[in-house]
Amino acid sequence: MVPNLPTFRRSARRGERGASAVEYGLLVAGIAAIIVAVVFLLGGQITKAFDDTCGTLKSKGNGGSCSAPANGGDDGGE
Repeated sequence: MVPNLPTFRRSARRGERGASAVEYGLLVAGIAAIIVAVVFLLGGQITKAFDDTCGTLKSKGNGGSCSAPANGGDDGGE
């Protein structure tokens, strides 16, 4: 018996959609893991760059402040 080709193609496509969703999920998880790793590895260097920039601005006498807000930047979600 020969299977109906259009029906077989449709069912195969449905199976591929599920696989594609899983693949996209794995891709997103991998990208998120890379972002987290980069932030942890380069966090100190990024902080130092901002601190250096802040020091330069202060030495130029712009009268501004480079300090963080007293509450650490947390506005309580408002």
